[in-house]
Amino acid sequence: MKRIALITLAAAMMVMMGSGQVAAAETWPVQLALFNPVQIFNESASIHGFRLNLIYGANKDVRGLDIGLFNQVDGSAQALQIGLFNLVQKDFSGWQSAVVNIVNGKAVGLQTGTVNFADTFEGLQFGAVNIANKLKGLQIGLLNFNWSGDPLTFFPIINFSF
Repeated sequence: MKRIALITLAAAMMVMMGSGQVAAAETWPVQLALFNPVQIFNESASIHGFRLNLIYGANKDVRGLDIGLFNQVDGSAQALQIGLFNLVQKDFSGWQSAVVNIVNGKAVGLQTGTVNFADTFEGLQFGAVNIANKLKGLQIGLLNFNWSGDPLTFFPIINFSF
């Protein structure tokens, strides 16, 4: 009976240790990408630290500093993103600076670029064209769109909703 209990305990410990290693292996502190898939870690990995995309990089989640020409995050980003094109699929908090910034989820912070888009945006959008499906903040640019229409759907130079 002791032997069965000891074998069961040892098996349970190995399963717990193995699952912890798998979870830890999915998050890395540094990423270097030439273009996806030519990058140190594949696109399903999360980067919590620094990511440098020489041409194009894609990862699940990014926290920290994200620099490159084309920066793609398939999940959430809590970062300072600097590039020509920044794309975040789910949620973003931080600061984006690019020619084109796109967040398909909720963005909180600052977007600066020629074209800024967020599904839900809280903060400041500063660019030639600013687009938010739902805005809680300020848009400064030539064309400003707040598709929720609260208080204005479109207004040039400055638009707001609080």
